[in-house]
Amino acid sequence: MGNLIKLFAYDTVNKQLSHKPGEQPKLPLPASLVAGACAGVSSTICTYPLELVKTRFTVQRGVYDGMFDAFLKIVRDEGPAELYRGLAPSLIGVIPYAATNYFAYDMSRKAYRKFFKEEKIGNIETLLIGSLAGAISSSATFPLEVARKHMQVGPVSGRQVYKNVVHALASILEQEGVGGLYRGLGPSCMKLVPAAGISFMCYEACKRILVEDDEEA
Repeated sequence: MGNLIKLFAYDTVNKQLSHKPGEQPKLPLPASLVAGACAGVSSTICTYPLELVKTRFTVQRGVYDGMFDAFLKIVRDEGPAELYRGLAPSLIGVIPYAATNYFAYDMSRKAYRKFFKEEKIGNIETLLIGSLAGAISSSATFPLEVARKHMQVGPVSGRQVYKNVVHALASILEQEGVGGLYRGLGPSCMKLVPAAGISFMCYEACKRILVEDDEEA
């Protein structure tokens, strides 16, 4: 569900912000970068309550009879705002990844068209381009993910407590070097890179089907 919301938000915002050749850009930033960030925010806001309820149900299994019961009790006893507790740190992690992922995908598609002089891009090529975008965005934003995890486990495991993300990044860099900021990147890419490629391939395939149906209608 999160991917569907993300792709729909990206497509909608990107169309609104994109300018035609010869026109002045509507923003000083690339449209795909802003649209990607909006997609990440939209998806997180829509799916965050479900993630929070799922986490609470898993941790406090004896308290709730099911997911729906957990949702009702959280809203009734703690208020609707409780469903979004911890949203800000999640957005801080999601926005850079989503923005770089969609920007890298858009730039890679444009580079492919320019290099091979082909307007249409097939499913396999889209899969590879999407995977490349996933690899770029994962590598670019992975230090933020490492810093976030260090901040989460610090107080629990008795390790150093960090003031903020910048403090965490600086401390990891000082203590472990550059390698410390990318520890665990390989396994992360093995999960995220294929998922990104498949997601973009399905997105483009669905767009082609819908466009063809509209033209036939």
